[in-house]
This record gives sequence, C-alpha cells and structure tokens, in this order.
Amino acid sequence: QVQLVESGGGLVQPGGSLRLSCAASASIFSFPRMGWYRQAPGNERELVATFTAGGNINYADSVKGRFTISRDNAKNTVYLQMNSLKPADTAVYYCYLRWGNDYWGQGTQVTVSS
Repeated sequence: QVQLVESGGGLVQPGGSLRLSCAASASIFSFPRMGWYRQAPGNERELVATFTAGGNINYADSVKGRFTISRDNAKNTVYLQMNSLKPADTAVYYCYLRWGNDYWGQGTQVTVSS
C-alpha cells in the first residue's frame, strides 16, 4: 500500500507561480508512471503532466512551456512547478501513481485569481 500526500496549493494572482509536492509513503521511485492531474468544478479530471513508465515526460498542451514536472527519488517526492499561471489553471490538483495498482493523492486546491 502506498499513500500520496500533496502540498503546495494556494491562491495566486495571474502570472504567478506555485510549486506542488507529492510525497509517497514508500520507496517507489524507479520510473513508474507518476504525475499530476487536475479537476475543475463541473469538469472531468484531466492529465497535466506525467512521467511515463519509461521515464519520459508528457505535458498537456495547455500547460506546456509553463509547468515543469520533476522528481527526487531520495525523498520519494514528485514536484510540479507552475509558472505563468492563468485563471484557467484553477482546479484541484491530484498526484497519481501507477505501482501495480493506481494510487491518488488527496488533492490540493490551486486558485488563480486577481
């Protein structure tokens, strides 16, 4: 069993930055599929950025060039650096891990508003 604990969400003005963290309760970092999804009210959950099972990175077109996903294997933590934030980025952001089973973090709210 793996638990994912997220942090780093908050309220930021358009053009601002936030850094999300997702810490896993086990030493799961080799190159599993792991990344970030988001869900705005009334919308379906959508992929934001992920490491593939082979260690490559996929970004949603809407965030490419603004968001950067990274990981620290020693800390069992994955990060999402979000720059040039827009109101459309407002959502609950969820960490995801595929490690035999599918695991989800509890979600962290990101609100972009002036």
